[in-house]
Amino acid sequence: MVNVNKLKGKIVECELSVAELANKIGIDKATLYRKINSDGKNFTIEEADLISKELMLSSKEVNAIFFSQFVA
Repeated sequence: MVNVNKLKGKIVECELSVAELANKIGIDKATLYRKINSDGKNFTIEEADLISKELMLSSKEVNAIFFSQFVA
């Protein structure tokens, strides 16, 4: 499962909105909102890769966000 709280935190930390991030990775903002609100269950590997590059996530952060087994 995706740790959406950490993902949202990194989006804010990078001074982006979800809509801006969606635009930068080439998906509709409604789609990104829907994926985040469904606990990230439907993120593709490609989307996770694009998000991690756009947010400049370290490999540790990628693992903590996209490969989290326990979500707060």
